[in-house]
Amino acid sequence: MNDGTPVTVLSGALGAGKTTTLKHLLEHADRRLAVLVNDVGEINIDAALVESRADGVAELSNGCICCDLRDDLEIEVSRLARERDFDHLVVESSGISEPAPVARLFTTGAASAAYELDTLATVVDAAAFRRTIADRKRETAEADGRVEDAEGDDGPRPLSELLVAQVECADVVVLNKCDLADEDALAETEELIRSLNPRARIVRTVHGDLEPGAIVGTGRFDLDTVSETDGWRRALEHAAHHRGEDEGHDHDDRADHDRTDHDHAEHDHAGHHPAARYGVDSFAYRRRRPFHPGRLAEVLEDLPPSVVRSKGLLWVAGRDDVSLHYGQAGPSSRVEVQGAWIASLDESRREMQRRMHPEVEWDEEHGDRQSQLVFIGTGMDEEAIVAALDESLVTDDEWDAGTYGENPFPDAGDDPLVLR
Repeated sequence: MNDGTPVTVLSGALGAGKTTTLKHLLEHADRRLAVLVNDVGEINIDAALVESRADGVAELSNGCICCDLRDDLEIEVSRLARERDFDHLVVESSGISEPAPVARLFTTGAASAAYELDTLATVVDAAAFRRTIADRKRETAEADGRVEDAEGDDGPRPLSELLVAQVECADVVVLNKCDLADEDALAETEELIRSLNPRARIVRTVHGDLEPGAIVGTGRFDLDTVSETDGWRRALEHAAHHRGEDEGHDHDDRADHDRTDHDHAEHDHAGHHPAARYGVDSFAYRRRRPFHPGRLAEVLEDLPPSVVRSKGLLWVAGRDDVSLHYGQAGPSSRVEVQGAWIASLDESRREMQRRMHPEVEWDEEHGDRQSQLVFIGTGMDEEAIVAALDESLVTDDEWDAGTYGENPFPDAGDDPLVLR
């Protein structure tokens, strides 16, 4: 850790209450705060609302700081550091910003010389969060139907996907507008948030009224753990742990399994806790047999609304050289190439990669090829989902013939597949 000025990045959907929360923070903080406010409109209304209360205000308008205004963000925070005297910087992102690219500026960018990331805080509308991410409609995060992907894909991205990303990155989740939801709804929303991000602290608020120490000076941000403790990774690790306890023999899926033979199936509940009272649960699915592309696409396109979040790696027949990353949030799901399977490399590169990554599970026949998926949701029918996925695995006859029909899944160099 350096001795730079601490930074809180305040994210949240449009209308969740970020600016109201920021105003309360400025009114009650026991330290001098500088504020950078980002708005996607040409006129930055939020900056005008907080300007009289902050020790320094910078505004970035008509764009998003996680993508097209990243360079401007770096310039402005550097200017604040030079020209203003303050104890803590608060960056209020626009409602369509992903927190991770903003956080990278303060951890690996030029601004890391003057600043130290303290807290990633996300404001959530308690009354609307569960409904929004479960909505089957592709509601988008901006009036013109677009939210730009910070990684460069500027296609339409639904609001549900952005909300999940904001929660999964958070050190603190501010559950706002709690007066508009009853206790059972609040408890269900809290457990859903914990399933998505077990490490986040949840703070309930009404009208954004919170103690400044809840999101300023927390010291909760940890670069080494923020990417390793989200719900899907925890669920996979839980499943792997129990598989190691329960299974003391090797697996040969091709020899021992057909798509209806589940003797060696691996799907384990992960993280069972009182959340079951509200129907919030998660489970992991692992197989060392490839999916049939057509059948898998049908299953992923038709997941039930009870599945709020699912993601992981896919092994798809006909795409045996590439591991595919699958991600779903609410009504949105897509698949893209993550990289090459180690098993697909030539012998010298394969052995080098195995030495560099000894933690990779290795099968003598299939190498590192396998599918690993995690599902998080409320009231999910796990048996039905697992059965549908198992029906999507290739049969012995299909595998021997090597014919799988039309394959919509991307290969190396292809664009992502948007399933819905």
